[in-house]
Amino acid sequence: MKKFTYYLKVWWMMSKNAFLAMLNHRVGVVVFTTGKVLRFAFFGAFLYFLLSKTNTLAGYTLHQTLFFFLTFNLIDVIAQFLFREAYRFRPLIVSGSFDLILVKPINALFRSLMGGADILDLFLIPPLVFAVYYVGSLLDPSASQVFLYIVLVANGLVIATAFHIAVLSLGIITLEIDHTIMIYRDLTNLGRLPIDIYGQPLKGILTYLVPVGVMITLPAKAMMGLVTPVGVTVSFALGFLMIILTLRFWKLALRQYTSASS
Repeated sequence: MKKFTYYLKVWWMMSKNAFLAMLNHRVGVVVFTTGKVLRFAFFGAFLYFLLSKTNTLAGYTLHQTLFFFLTFNLIDVIAQFLFREAYRFRPLIVSGSFDLILVKPINALFRSLMGGADILDLFLIPPLVFAVYYVGSLLDPSASQVFLYIVLVANGLVIATAFHIAVLSLGIITLEIDHTIMIYRDLTNLGRLPIDIYGQPLKGILTYLVPVGVMITLPAKAMMGLVTPVGVTVSFALGFLMIILTLRFWKLALRQYTSASS
C-alpha cells in the first residue's frame, strides 16, 4: 500500500508538471481540444443521420450503434489520458535521456508509460461517462449487465495498456515509435463500430489476433446481453495473457537497449 501511495504521488507530480508545461501553449491547447470535440460530434452526427435512414447497422439499432461508438471513445480517451507519455517516448531514446530514467529510483516502465497524464483528455471523460450512462440506460440493461460492462471496460483498458507497453518496447529495439503508435490508433479506430460489420478474415483478425473486438465491442455487447460466459472468460484470459507477454517483451527490450554512453 505504501508503494502504491508513493507511485500515486509521483504520478500526480509528473501530471501537474505536464499540465503546467501545456499552459505555455494556450492557443494550441484550445485548437487541439476544439478539434477533438468537433471530430467526436461530426462522427456522432454521421451515425445518427446514417441510421435514421437505414434504421439498423449489421442488425444493431441506432442506440446500440451509438453505444458502441461511445464505448470506443471512453476506452480510447481514458487510455490517452493515462498513457500520453508513450507519445513522447522516442525523443528520450534518441537523445539518450532514457539513461537518466533507468538510474532513477522509480520503475522505468511506469515513468515511460505514465510520466504525465493528458489533462485535455481528462476534461472529456466526465461528459463521455454521462453520454455512456444516458445512452446505456436507453438499452434497458439489468444490474448484472451493467456490472459486466464495467469489468469488461476495465479489461479493455488492460489490453490497451498491453498495447502501449508493446509499442514502448518496440521503440527501444527499433528507435521507431511514432508510426507504431499510429498503427495502434488506426487499428483501434476500427472498433468505433461493432466489428460484426466487417467480413472475414478482418473480423477474425480484430477478434483474436489484434483483439480490438475484445477490447471495445465485447463490453458494449455485454450491456446488451449479447455475450456468453465463455466469451467473458476468454476475454479476461486474453487480457491477462497480453499483459504478461508484453511485460516480458519490455524486459527483453531493456536487455537490448544500448545507452547513449555505450
